[in-house]
Amino acid sequence: MTKILVVDDEADLETLIRQKFRQKIREQVYDFVFAENGREALEKIDIQKEIDIILCDINMPEMDGLTLLSKVGEQHPLMKTVMVSAYGDMENIRTAMNGGAFDFITKPVNFHDLELTIEKTIKQVLQIKNTLKAIKENNILKMYVDQNVLSFMETREFESSFTDNEMIEATVVFIDICGFTSISEKESPDKVVKLLNNYFDVMVKEIIAQNGIVDKFIGDCVMAVFKGDFHLDRAIDASIAIRNSINKLPIENGFSPKVSIGINSGEMISGNIGSVTLKRLDFTVIGDAVNTSQRLQCSAAVGQIVIPEKCYEKVKKSFTCEKIGSISVKNKTEEIIIYEVIS
Repeated sequence: MTKILVVDDEADLETLIRQKFRQKIREQVYDFVFAENGREALEKIDIQKEIDIILCDINMPEMDGLTLLSKVGEQHPLMKTVMVSAYGDMENIRTAMNGGAFDFITKPVNFHDLELTIEKTIKQVLQIKNTLKAIKENNILKMYVDQNVLSFMETREFESSFTDNEMIEATVVFIDICGFTSISEKESPDKVVKLLNNYFDVMVKEIIAQNGIVDKFIGDCVMAVFKGDFHLDRAIDASIAIRNSINKLPIENGFSPKVSIGINSGEMISGNIGSVTLKRLDFTVIGDAVNTSQRLQCSAAVGQIVIPEKCYEKVKKSFTCEKIGSISVKNKTEEIIIYEVIS
């Protein structure tokens, strides 16, 4: 549902909007909030922080629309403002557009045009939110983001857009570089870090190719999350590609890189987890399904991709697998039957 703030001192506009959009309001597609001037609008924004779009008149008492536009742009950069005014206000309209207004419509209001403008604005807001979410989820991208964007990511406006925690159905993959500790004892720190980053780059490319999310790097291990349609299949495809690509890498000082991989699907909690005091929050997933995936990786031998029986039943027609047997898993009373993905 999109929440829209309408700011106008004409009393009958609220009645007209509620009448014209009654079906969308009833179906909870739109939720309209009304204010008579810019001052009242700012008060409404502080109370109802989920507002996405503002429809704003220019000429109003107490605080006009152009002043409101400048304050919203400074304090709430994710909100998009559409100016509503008469033909005679074209100079003000130009000022508004230069001040960051997304669009404008003229009075008397054509409600068909208004609805099209609202829909166009909603698409823009969603696009921005999805882009910011992708940056938040892929922490590795933070290294390449402009400092101004990073500063914005520290603001309440940005953080508040990611406070919603949810239960999702997804697949988690843990990928470990087998025996990497041995080379870290022989090579210089610079050489070790360079090699590790090269291996991670290979993994990340295959994860992204299957629309996966790099959740975090843990020592010489990568945790990745796959959501959406066919998330388990895509996770397995990425894992096979990673294993094959890593196997082709050259031997370094007697070290031939190999991986062991654990995969598991199920319900998990997705949200911002960490320390607010330290300002270190990671958008990540937690739960039994995640823990089990890590346990499966620990049980996997060099070069193995291991999945539990419940995952095998879902993908056995698409992938060649071989039964390994049963293993005991920490905090589980019953053993888990596991399979190795061959191809």
